[in-house]
Amino acid sequence: MSHPPTSVPMQQPDPADKGGASSHSAKSEHASTSLPQPAVAAASKPKMHPAVIIGIWIALSSSVIVYNKYILDNLKYPFPVFLTTFHMAFAAIGTRVLARYTTLLKGLNNVEMTTERWTRNILPIGALFSGSLVFSNMAYLTLSVSFIQMLKAFTPVAVLLISFAFGLKKLSGTLTGIVMMISVGVCLASYGETEFNMTGFTYQVLAIAFESTRLVMVQVLLQGLKMDPLVSLYYFSPVCAALNMVIMPFAEGWAPFAALSQLGPFVLLSNAGVAFGLNIASVFLIGAASSLTLTLAGVLKDILLILGSMFLLGSSVTGLQFFGYGIALGGLVLFKTHKG
Repeated sequence: MSHPPTSVPMQQPDPADKGGASSHSAKSEHASTSLPQPAVAAASKPKMHPAVIIGIWIALSSSVIVYNKYILDNLKYPFPVFLTTFHMAFAAIGTRVLARYTTLLKGLNNVEMTTERWTRNILPIGALFSGSLVFSNMAYLTLSVSFIQMLKAFTPVAVLLISFAFGLKKLSGTLTGIVMMISVGVCLASYGETEFNMTGFTYQVLAIAFESTRLVMVQVLLQGLKMDPLVSLYYFSPVCAALNMVIMPFAEGWAPFAALSQLGPFVLLSNAGVAFGLNIASVFLIGAASSLTLTLAGVLKDILLILGSMFLLGSSVTGLQFFGYGIALGGLVLFKTHKG
């Protein structure tokens, strides 16, 4: 979800979902999916007011996550690998159509892609992206949207820990305090979860591990390459789709195809279309506001998503979870504004 995460494969200040199968995650997530990092190639100056663009991004990002959850859980279509594969295939085709008929992917001209670079850089990052999206969507089968969003707050901590392990960042007192703050908040939110499921929790932890490793590898392997969300999706979506197609027969067999009548073409195509629309919105969002504004927009999106999951999907959130998540969000804001 494609994270859900949630489908924007570049590093983002908001560690929440990837839009897409992630989403989205989608997220991904899968992604999560996610807010694009202002440091990557900037899009053309938007004509719309930044508040409008941010509002559209929040709406699409939240819609991807809720839509994926609705399909996987409410519509009883428990095939996250197939859903992720369809999202990535849709994105692979969509980015190529946009590259041919629009100027949204003019950033392709700034990327010199060789066979060696594709094999050594794009392929491993694409594999990590695929794992992040699949496990993130699998978590939606047993966990609530609100709880998953709370767990995703741990992503920057995981990124920092991996960066420390690879010697990419130096440990400081301030960062240690922020890590502890986020960790305590997520632990409290997890302890307060009334519908805790160890299987779903494990899937989400694996999704965070894949996503965090991917973000670190993006910094290491793609350093110097200017790739906005759509350009990166242009390169990564075919890799994810191909890898998932190899995995799908062993993970889900032919069952997803036999059960397609439960969804129908409109649900399937509109779901992938919303995820793809999130990536387009992300391109315009890059140049719409400052890094701090984007961070606060991400926090607002997470809060609205949790409240929305309570009222629309019937998720149960306890007072302890609100308290713990509040601590984690405070740590996230400190992390994003930390200059060290």
